[in-house]
Amino acid sequence: MFDIRKIQEQVVFGAVKEASDDKTARKIVYGDSNTSAVEDDPSWVKNTMQRLENYFDPQSVKKIRMNCQCGYGMDEKLSLVRELMQTARNMDEFANKEKARAAGLSYQNGELYLQFQFCPCPILAGVDKLDTLTWCQCTTGYSKVLFEQAFGCEVSVELLKSIKAGDEICLMKIIPHEEVWK
Repeated sequence: MFDIRKIQEQVVFGAVKEASDDKTARKIVYGDSNTSAVEDDPSWVKNTMQRLENYFDPQSVKKIRMNCQCGYGMDEKLSLVRELMQTARNMDEFANKEKARAAGLSYQNGELYLQFQFCPCPILAGVDKLDTLTWCQCTTGYSKVLFEQAFGCEVSVELLKSIKAGDEICLMKIIPHEEVWK
């Protein structure tokens, strides 16, 4: 079995270090005097995000968290998206297939959406409610990587709703920067 906390610490550390330096990454991930060692997972998530938000501006925080995507099940999800693309002639057909809808995709008013009926992040299982959307930006990073690989172009992802922030679903808008079906 894998240690989700250890994986998350390493991923957050790497993303913060890439945006700053080793000392800052240690302070964000482990706290002053390694206080994170005694924190349970929900407390660590909230405290780490608070330290991150206190140290960086909002745009940098979002970029750092988008770079924290862990890649769980990426190959499987990429295979599904590519399979759906092969049998579609446009975005509407792609997102409105039964298999696509079952995976949370939808296409409405010319826009592609991805939603989850549950929080897909295993470390948040014990978190009742997050104070901000900062933690959830890793999911936008994950979705960005997934759809850029599948669509072969740059993609923006906007987080619109989050279960852990009190919404009924997690919802993202997927915005390809180029025409996917030509």
